[in-house]
Amino acid sequence: MIISVSRRTDIPAFYSDWFFTRLQEGFVLVRNPMNMHQVSKIKLTSDVVDCFVFWTKNPAAMIERHSNNLQKMQIPFYFQFTVNPYNKIIEQFVPEKKMVFDTFISLANLIGKERMIWRYDPIIFTDTIDFAYHVKYFELIAQKLAPYTNKCIISFLDFYKKTQRNMQAIPFSDPSLEQKLDLSRQLYTIASELGLKLVTCAEMLDLSEIGIRHGKCIDSGLIAHLCGGKVLAKKDKNQREECGCIESIDIGTYNTCKHGCLYCYANFNREIVEKQALLHNPLSPLLCGELTEDDKIKAREMRSIIEKQQYLL
Repeated sequence: MIISVSRRTDIPAFYSDWFFTRLQEGFVLVRNPMNMHQVSKIKLTSDVVDCFVFWTKNPAAMIERHSNNLQKMQIPFYFQFTVNPYNKIIEQFVPEKKMVFDTFISLANLIGKERMIWRYDPIIFTDTIDFAYHVKYFELIAQKLAPYTNKCIISFLDFYKKTQRNMQAIPFSDPSLEQKLDLSRQLYTIASELGLKLVTCAEMLDLSEIGIRHGKCIDSGLIAHLCGGKVLAKKDKNQREECGCIESIDIGTYNTCKHGCLYCYANFNREIVEKQALLHNPLSPLLCGELTEDDKIKAREMRSIIEKQQYLL
């Protein structure tokens, strides 16, 4: 099984101590977001976990505290690392770009570029962030990161209700189809010249004629390469129809990411995040809070989805 760490929050940035404690203990507890008293016990052992997929905007704390743990991990892994061109109005607590670049490079040097996926995501249009802005800053970021990754994932902003509410003070807009196509052509040209493969994430828009194919963030091809075997997994039925990811288990908790990005779909608002973060105990099997008498724990059924290659001698 693939473990997602995590679409719901930035565990490498804020909760890496907790993650490696859970890895040492061999399991984690995760509340059902739709029923908080239903708790799943998820094994984190190599007999059932095939790969970890980390999602982050700033894994500096993980590198600083756990570089040895990353190098010694017995279970394959890779990183989805978001580097966007936005200021602190939109990404309030994401570090300055120079620090982000340095962290990306440090992590790539530690684990290798094949495990580094750059995300330029989401692509936002406002009164000041327009076509020319994205072309300029995508090229700038791409030039910095191209020696340390093979792939970039892009997607245009999805207008979730939470996103619209949190961004209501920003004059953002939904670009036209022609604008999306023109920008995608420009980004593809830049990426190609720098040797980067460009794919989309959960986009309804078909950009294959441009050369940009639909991607998989939980990527069966990359996982097969890292694990040395065939991946026996279906599309993740819990994701949107446009999402190409294979099935995985997410061990994060909503409303716990402290980056303060206005476009985030995983946070309701800043006040709830601050309250939730105070409930974090790095020694608890839960990311946020403690078990109660009303909680019902059920072990999640898990199995390896990798069929190892057989070689004849």
